[in-house]
Amino acid sequence: MNLNEKIAVVTGGASGIGRATAEVLAESGATVCIGDIARDNGEAAAAEIRKKGRKAEYIQLDLTDADSIKTFVVAVLQRFGRVDVLVNGAGWGKTIPFLESDDPFWERVIGLNFVGPMRLTKALLPQMFERKSGRIVNIASDAGRVGSLGETVYSGAKAGLIGFTKALARESARYNVTVNCVCPGPTDTPLMAAVPEKIRDAFIKAIPMRRFGKPADVAAAVAFFAGANTDYITGQVLSVSGGLTMAG
Repeated sequence: MNLNEKIAVVTGGASGIGRATAEVLAESGATVCIGDIARDNGEAAAAEIRKKGRKAEYIQLDLTDADSIKTFVVAVLQRFGRVDVLVNGAGWGKTIPFLESDDPFWERVIGLNFVGPMRLTKALLPQMFERKSGRIVNIASDAGRVGSLGETVYSGAKAGLIGFTKALARESARYNVTVNCVCPGPTDTPLMAAVPEKIRDAFIKAIPMRRFGKPADVAAAVAFFAGANTDYITGQVLSVSGGLTMAG
């Protein structure tokens, strides 16, 4: 995959799947802009990529804050001029019974996993339409496809992102902008580390490949959709789950 001279924005690029995605896109030749709320980790991730001779920068972004998104977009377009690849990779959730959740929790989960990606996409989409070129890859979750015990709000938000992907793909196709979605199953990330051990063990037993996914496993799927050989693929949802979910 050759992404030379491409500009890629990766949200959530400071850690986990987002960081692995930023690394693989940079290795493929893209100039990567990492957007993340965690400044220290984001700057460290960009610095690590540059240490390998690749191009990466960090710009702070809070996807739950509309003003932060506007500021981020202005900074990205001023610095790079355009965005060729947008990876909506930031996400967060917490295992909690639905009846124990409250409005502030709902707002944070839905804002970060669904509304924020929509706002960022809307802000960057016009320049893609104008150039008739672009790749958008949303990282949702298999929780949004089949549901996940204790993650009701998160599942709903990710399901929204999946539906958004499919509908936007229809609107964007005439402009040669593809929109696809990668749905990780249980993956070895900081988010998974916070899941109770009993649930982690249950996941391992249920996964046919008997291991959690690695961030690099998911990043490879994102890179596939971002590449030049997927011009005719749009509106698709790809699970990366070790066989746990085989939904049609």
